Amino acid sequence: MKKLMTICTLLLCMTMSLMAQTKRPKLVVGIIVDQMRWDYLPYYEDRFGQDGFNRLMSGGYSFDNLNINYTPTVTCAGHSHVYTGSVPAITGISGNTFYINGKRTYCASDESVESVGSTTKAGKMSPRNLKTTTMCDALRLSNDFKSRTISISLKDRSAIMPGGHTANAAYWMDVKAGAFITSTFYMNELPEWLKKFNKKNESIIKRDVRTEPEGNAILARLAIEVLENEKLGQGEHTDFLAMSFSTTDYIGHKYGVRAPETDAAYINLDKDLAQLLNKLDEKVGKGNYLLFLTADHGASHNTDYLKAHRIQAGTWDAKATMKALDSHLKEKFGTEKSVIKDCIEYRIYLDHDAIKAGNLDLDDVKEEAVKFLRRDNKIEFAVDYENMENLTMPTRLKNMMRNGYHAQRSGDIEVVLSPAHYEYEGNKPHQGTTHGVWNPYDSHIPFVLYGWNIPHGRSGVEATINDIAPTICNLLHIQVPNGSIGKPLMFQ
Repeated sequence: MKKLMTICTLLLCMTMSLMAQTKRPKLVVGIIVDQMRWDYLPYYEDRFGQDGFNRLMSGGYSFDNLNINYTPTVTCAGHSHVYTGSVPAITGISGNTFYINGKRTYCASDESVESVGSTTKAGKMSPRNLKTTTMCDALRLSNDFKSRTISISLKDRSAIMPGGHTANAAYWMDVKAGAFITSTFYMNELPEWLKKFNKKNESIIKRDVRTEPEGNAILARLAIEVLENEKLGQGEHTDFLAMSFSTTDYIGHKYGVRAPETDAAYINLDKDLAQLLNKLDEKVGKGNYLLFLTADHGASHNTDYLKAHRIQAGTWDAKATMKALDSHLKEKFGTEKSVIKDCIEYRIYLDHDAIKAGNLDLDDVKEEAVKFLRRDNKIEFAVDYENMENLTMPTRLKNMMRNGYHAQRSGDIEVVLSPAHYEYEGNKPHQGTTHGVWNPYDSHIPFVLYGWNIPHGRSGVEATINDIAPTICNLLHIQVPNGSIGKPLMFQ
């Protein structure tokens, strides 16, 4: 009898222990659609099928008032801060390109690693310039690295930043090599399944499909190959598949927001998304995966298009402005050396060494530069970062600039253009568009959750890009990334 009671007690304890275990999905799928404005969801709703975007909207939960809260609103920053829950002031990813220790640096560049799967330099990349962890890192840390993370995109930075520092793999497209590649930061040789995938698709990749709907289609096929071969979501611990569709950004830059090519890209992406969802149902199981969809930034309408409809708009030639500014500063301070080092994504970098060598006062140079820039009627604000607090300007703008400013990487002065104005060299007509500024067309992005434990609904609660990672981490019952400043969003 004693033996029987002991066995029953053990069985009861085991049952209670299993019941007490935290429930988590088998797989998290993070999808970023590069350059997807929030209003594309209602704009294309009637042209989408029922199994892609509309399936997410009809069965998931949408936060309709989520905005980026820093500048510049560009790809590398967007991908980084969706996954870190942070801002450039903390992560150091203050744009696509910035200065580190006086050297112009691409956000994902890393000379200490080598390409894998290619003989080009396209693989000399890693997340080492990112100062914080991502939610993929947080997931792996939560269970002593038993979870697996794989991150994929056509763009290197869009694959690298989401996966963070501990990703099992990150793969991106090298057009010259005709392959998806990686770097020695992750591995020394591509897996056999990816070698076969590359061989099968070499001619397509070399054709450079980044500005064709096929670019998104090939990424969706790669995601399916990852599910098939890496068995993500089919193990004991929650895995993470991070993916970013880049073609929408390439097409937007080339053709514009309202172009037929952009329409085709989204309508075809809807079909690709439907195929991916069906494969997730098959391999992981309906209700067993948690999926979220968002964007890294939006985009402005083409300025010529806006002007044709009597909306004030225009372009700003940064190169010509910097040339004029440099000439003015040389004349003002009586120096022959240039004191302007660079202008990147509306941020002006002064040459501190030249200023010091000319015995000039840095504050005097910045003050004169700001005065000169403010004479331009296309510039609403020219802001000296270190004297930002004394400037009268809308709080939202000031907060976005403060969040985007990294003292060692962001330069000295930021330019804020008039609404519907953006950087463009020259004055000839152009078809495409761009992004990078504070305005809602660049900063208002979608955030839709679907699948595991997600109710149907939508909310207009004010939220920021920093809230995405804490929301996912809260659902997974894990700690947030180590630089996160966001809050978990609640379903109403």
